[in-house]
Amino acid sequence: MLKSGFRIRRATNLNGLGPSRSHATATRKPFTTLAQPVTPSLHVPPPRAVSHPTAGVSPARTEKPPPFFTHSLNTNPFKLHLGGTLPSVDVAYESWGTLNERRDNVILLTTGLSASPHAKSHAGNRKDGWWENFIGPGLPLDTNKYHIICTNVIGGCFGSTGPSSIDPIATHQNGSPTRYGLNFPMVTVWDMVRAQFQMLDALGIPKVHGVVGSSMGGMQALAAAALFPDKVDRVVSISAAARSHPYSIALRHAQRQVLMSDPNWQNGNYYDSDSFPSKGLGLARQIGTITYRSGPEWEMRFGRKRADPNAKRGFKSDFMIETYLEHQGKKWQGQYDPNSLLYISRAMDMFDMAERPLVDPYDFDVLQGPPSQQLVDVANDDDHTQTDYTHTQHLINGMSPIKCPVLVIGVKSDFLIPSWQQKEIATCLREGGNHQVTHFEIDGVYGHDTFLLDFSNVGSAVKGHLEIDIRHPVPEKAKKIS
Repeated sequence: MLKSGFRIRRATNLNGLGPSRSHATATRKPFTTLAQPVTPSLHVPPPRAVSHPTAGVSPARTEKPPPFFTHSLNTNPFKLHLGGTLPSVDVAYESWGTLNERRDNVILLTTGLSASPHAKSHAGNRKDGWWENFIGPGLPLDTNKYHIICTNVIGGCFGSTGPSSIDPIATHQNGSPTRYGLNFPMVTVWDMVRAQFQMLDALGIPKVHGVVGSSMGGMQALAAAALFPDKVDRVVSISAAARSHPYSIALRHAQRQVLMSDPNWQNGNYYDSDSFPSKGLGLARQIGTITYRSGPEWEMRFGRKRADPNAKRGFKSDFMIETYLEHQGKKWQGQYDPNSLLYISRAMDMFDMAERPLVDPYDFDVLQGPPSQQLVDVANDDDHTQTDYTHTQHLINGMSPIKCPVLVIGVKSDFLIPSWQQKEIATCLREGGNHQVTHFEIDGVYGHDTFLLDFSNVGSAVKGHLEIDIRHPVPEKAKKIS
């Protein structure tokens, strides 16, 4: 039974089979959906068209979003892990493939920091998705076999509740629509996962065949299997970490600082302003792009080539790598909410599997209790947050509920979440009693973004892990694959 308020944002069904595919795109102005709904196969309240003011973006770059619908499930508050409360929660998602009669062929695809639910093109949105080549008939996420659901995390700006959403309490107090801005409460990866699984409950999906995610999505995959071990049959975690290390925290800190130093950020209150922190957001994205790729790739791709060999030397962008970074920064302006960057990047910083909630995640009253009741770690023990990130007992304890088959993929050239952190995940899972852990490392040049670009290695591993028959568990003394 649901204990929190959810509205599930979704589009009209594209083929009349399974749940609908949805899309929710960032836009400043409210709009009303116009498409005519078809009868969904899931037993949920019928859709209704709604106005939805979402992310604050530059008006010049705003495009009319594809239609989607909102389902109002109930109105109870959604309490957050760190103590905040949301009066209600919207979860936007898209889906592909057909939900079978047993409702046991669902794959939950979890996203990284900046990705939308649009992982694959479809009739309602022909634009390529961020995992376009991995989803479809016969592909790693095989739509002939599975029903794939990809959501926008809470705190995001692609239809789910986030800092750009309307704050119902402030709106009531002010007498006019008011966005959350920095009044939005702090969210964690644990909250993101709880919201996703309450959405699945609302859709009548009791468990998932697998949770697949990369980067922050891989963190969500681990968190999902730890919070809901009886609802997750297998996990794929790519280029993720069991806890963020200081280097990645430092890089995200730099992104936030350059964003907030833009005068147009206005302490997060830019939504109804004529000014938008485009420069700060663009610079933050440039820093992020540097962390997502690798030096060897850029040596091969750009070398020391100049954008214009005949241009006069100066301090403007000269080398091709500089113009590439500028292009990436400009692309993000108008496509992403700056405040969502702040909230979601901080959620990544705070993530630590050693701090897995000890209690039932639906027991919100206990979750609001003191930290000693929330965490796995024993009181008066040494401070695990100050360790040197070796394979600590705290992480082993935090991941010990995960007993389903887990595929862990690392990338040798990834320096944002380096490959030793994927080895740490695999080791801690095995030490915690999981004897169905597969770990391997890709020796490629694409860095952290390998999961987007290396179809051959990533795709074949994911497909094999999702489709292998696990009716006969691996014996306890079986050889561990690394």
